Amino acid sequence: MIKALPGFPDDVLAFEASGQVSASDYETVLMPAVEAALEKHDRLRMLYSFAAGFSGFDMGAMWDDARVGFSHFNRWERIAVVTDLEWLKLSVQGMGFLMPSAVRVFGRDHFEQAKCWVTEA
Repeated sequence: MIKALPGFPDDVLAFEASGQVSASDYETVLMPAVEAALEKHDRLRMLYSFAAGFSGFDMGAMWDDARVGFSHFNRWERIAVVTDLEWLKLSVQGMGFLMPSAVRVFGRDHFEQAKCWVTEA
């Protein structure tokens, strides 16, 4: 499941993933939010937090994640990923260098630091 997190500036999208994330989660929550924000802003920032109960992505969700990231490739300014899962940290660090935006990974106990980093001017 993916849910939007409140309390962020208009050009920052913030989400939390928990349990098993499906393509439907991307298609009903994350992707519409990205498209709506891109109608208002040239560049976006994202905070993507993974709850302790996150168990993974189904194949459709992985495809949608890649599609969202790469279809708007030059429109991302900063991406903060918050997780304690080692495999996810390594995946983000391994793929982050491909993105033209700044990408940082934060531990779950550093959520506020991630929030400050992704929202700072």
